[in-house]
Order: sequence, then C-alpha cells, then structure tokens
Amino acid sequence: MPVSVRIPTPLRKLTNDEELVTVEAKTIGDAIAELQTKYPGIQERLVDENGEVRRFVNIYLNEEDIRFLDNKNTEIKDGDEVSIIPAIAGG
Repeated sequence: MPVSVRIPTPLRKLTNDEELVTVEAKTIGDAIAELQTKYPGIQERLVDENGEVRRFVNIYLNEEDIRFLDNKNTEIKDGDEVSIIPAIAGG
C-alpha cells in the first residue's frame, strides 16, 4: 500500500532533494522505519532515543496531527499522505 510522505526542506538532503517520497507501511511507525531503510539518518531526526516522535517534529496524516490520533501507531492506508513538519520557533 503506497503512501506519500512529504519531506520538509531541512531533511531533503537525506532524500536526495526529493520533496515527496513513497513508502509501503501500515502505521506511522512503520513508515518512519522504512524511511530510515531508504534514507539512513532520517529516523534519528524524527524520533528520540526512546523511539517517540520528537517534540519539535509534527507529523500529519491527511492534515490531521498524529498526536490527536494514535501517534506512531496511527494506521495508514493506500493513498494517504503523511507530512513531516518541523516546529518553528521565533520571537
């Protein structure tokens, strides 16, 4: 089941400058693991040492924040779009 993953600009150096990549995954956690297989180094930028999505990384499934769904266990299906959006701080 191909799922599109939208990669933010700061991480595109890991995906050969690709903005949109595809993975075959059943959950957000599976998608992150497959991204790591295809693009080594990306997982450590998305999850912490406990395997949880970093606080400053927002992941959306079809425009809905996974924190309000089932986090990394959020199920995804064919045709869904996952967006990785780094938090931006400013003052």
